[in-house]
Amino acid sequence: DVSCRRRGGGLVPVGSSLRLSCAASGRTFSNYDMGWFRQAPGKDREFVGAARWGGGTTWYGDSVKGRSTIARDDAKNTVILQTNNVKDEDTAVYYCALRHVIRGSQLPVEEQIDYWGQGTLVTVSS
Repeated sequence: DVSCRRRGGGLVPVGSSLRLSCAASGRTFSNYDMGWFRQAPGKDREFVGAARWGGGTTWYGDSVKGRSTIARDDAKNTVILQTNNVKDEDTAVYYCALRHVIRGSQLPVEEQIDYWGQGTLVTVSS
């Protein structure tokens, strides 16, 4: 089994910064891209951001582009997402996601994900 130990989330004031980290365990994650998806109430799950295994490439969803930074530590199987100037629409359940590099080299899509972490709820408070 794969598990993600999450840090961050909970209640976040509007306009502040959100920082989520995920450390994957349970197997070796060489050759896996790591990132985040989220699902807001009543909406489909959407891509937030991801980082390519080995570094060099990051992707961001349109809803967070310009406000978010994603980074990973391959040695620790960890991925960190920071989103600044959070908005009400950032309220969602956030999921850590892993995709094997063989599945593609472009922005990850839900159908390509090999492993999902347990979701963590982020609520932006006005």
